[in-house]
Amino acid sequence: MADVFTASELRKLRSLRTPHGVQRFLDDMPYHLAMTAWSPRRVLRERTAHCLEAAIFGAAALRAIGFPPLLLDLEAENDTDHVLAVYRVRGHWGAVAKSNYAFLGYREPIFRTLRELALSYFEAYFNLRRDRTLRTYSNPVDLRRFDARDWMTSEKDVWFIPEYLLTIAHRPLLEPWMRRYVHRLDARSFKAGLTGHRWK
Repeated sequence: MADVFTASELRKLRSLRTPHGVQRFLDDMPYHLAMTAWSPRRVLRERTAHCLEAAIFGAAALRAIGFPPLLLDLEAENDTDHVLAVYRVRGHWGAVAKSNYAFLGYREPIFRTLRELALSYFEAYFNLRRDRTLRTYSNPVDLRRFDARDWMTSEKDVWFIPEYLLTIAHRPLLEPWMRRYVHRLDARSFKAGLTGHRWK
């Protein structure tokens, strides 16, 4: 990584030290609503990110502290997808993430499978009609496959990453019979989930 980031950029990334340190750094950034796909270098410079950019940044930061740069895509029905930077400690999965909704961020490395990790987002994953919308999850994508395209430092938007996520297989979280038992979110949980939500 020393051959792509500047010395000061690399020092900053390595200073985060742990996945939770990466998450704290992302939590301190404001969430923005622009239709962009900034590289980690741009996120470092602008000090703001949305869901996709935070996940891509998280993957680069995790790489800087010794983890592989992995993304996992959560696919929703009648809602927007959510992207996580995932990591593994002693065989258990965790995630670094940022969202415009509460409770869709960081996960400790306590989940034995990717399905368990994805399901941990189910209850708080809803749209503005209060529908619970999370339906599928992908296998992790190793972003090293895009090293030749300078995904970590490009000054251009890295749309090729989310475009690739749209092409890969996703696994269902729910069996068909389960759908009839999935009810709308109650008003109290809905209000809590919108804490800090940016509307414009």
